[in-house]
Amino acid sequence: METYVLVVAGFGVLVLLTAWLPMVLRALPLSLPICCVGIGAALSAIPAVAAITPHPSLHLKLIEHATEAVVVISLMGAGLKIDRLIGWRRWAVTWRLLGIAMPLTILALTALASTLLGLGLAAALLLGSSLAPTDPVLASDVQVGHPAEDHEDEPRFALTSEAGLNDGLAFPFVNLAIALAAGGGLAGLSWSHWFAVDVFWKIAVGAVLGAIIGRALGWLTFHLPNLSKLSRTGDGFVALGVTCLAYGIVEAADGYGFIGVFAAALALRSSSRGHGYHRKMHDYAEELERLLMMVLLVGFGAVLVGGGLLEALTWQAALFALIALLVVRPLSGWIGMLGSDRALEERAVVSFFGIRGLGTVYYLAFACGQATFERADLLWATAGLTVLISILMHGVTVTPTLRLVDRRMGRGTESSQLGLVFTAPPP
Repeated sequence: METYVLVVAGFGVLVLLTAWLPMVLRALPLSLPICCVGIGAALSAIPAVAAITPHPSLHLKLIEHATEAVVVISLMGAGLKIDRLIGWRRWAVTWRLLGIAMPLTILALTALASTLLGLGLAAALLLGSSLAPTDPVLASDVQVGHPAEDHEDEPRFALTSEAGLNDGLAFPFVNLAIALAAGGGLAGLSWSHWFAVDVFWKIAVGAVLGAIIGRALGWLTFHLPNLSKLSRTGDGFVALGVTCLAYGIVEAADGYGFIGVFAAALALRSSSRGHGYHRKMHDYAEELERLLMMVLLVGFGAVLVGGGLLEALTWQAALFALIALLVVRPLSGWIGMLGSDRALEERAVVSFFGIRGLGTVYYLAFACGQATFERADLLWATAGLTVLISILMHGVTVTPTLRLVDRRMGRGTESSQLGLVFTAPPP
């Protein structure tokens, strides 16, 4: 009973911190994730807490479903706050990040894991594809503002739309790694099946079915007769229902649920783009996402210290993490945007803020539950250190960097003193 009471009290403190910390940290070069990881690490220094803090690999299903939940809720929130209509030219930077930068990142990280860490192809590909996507949860600080809030400059929009789609688009490569591990290598792999099912079918089902679900729920929410439409309830938790319904149906149809949720959110937003109820749903999704994120990041901080997540770490793994964040992602993002009409400063911001986070943890837990990978402890340690460095590095730099962006976009008072030039998004 004493343990239960302490857990309940601790959860209450965490909920209060969820509301209070973002307000306190707004003007500081810190982020909420940094504080959460620090709290978890400090708690795990207590012997009683360290004794009950397991390594993530011992509870793969729990880790998988917990991170899955926060990612899908984050994807719904990201989709609801995008004001820009989808289109080839309007989303040009997004398509470049997804079609060029992300495959380059996966290829480079896989090669680096193989040569530097000595991993086999399956394990190297799993590590590379898990670390490639920009995390939709931890990247919330660099995303666009609330629906219709007019904070949709190109860097914020590019990072929001990229994070909304690339978690789902990493799945084919994670599934390929699982197939390689289960089949013993390239010899037993059916490339035609992988491309037809894991790449084409599951992506198409996620995008199309998610959009259909979003449009249907948009009609129920905004276009039914006045007494029946869902928007009259004023309940923000409708966003949670949309998230779960879209994810469940798309997964049941053998599609990628991550893509389905984001597509549903975009379609729902387009059903009545200027309606104030979008703000209500988005705010609920954001609050729920923030609470779940804090719980999981406190747990992440605890397993870093008390759970022995970094025990298998080597100097090669530490070097891998630094190269992944400081060289591979920025260079891949820069190459992906070559030939675009974006300013150099915009390219630098978008390329640098490829934040790694809970999506990486999800993919590792999912894949390790499906097949056996060599040196799994090294995979967890390397990914954990990469996420930790990303949280610290991007968390410290995001506030001053975006403050410069905002001032240059006319949201500050000292823009004339800055040398940054951010061009307007395409019409």
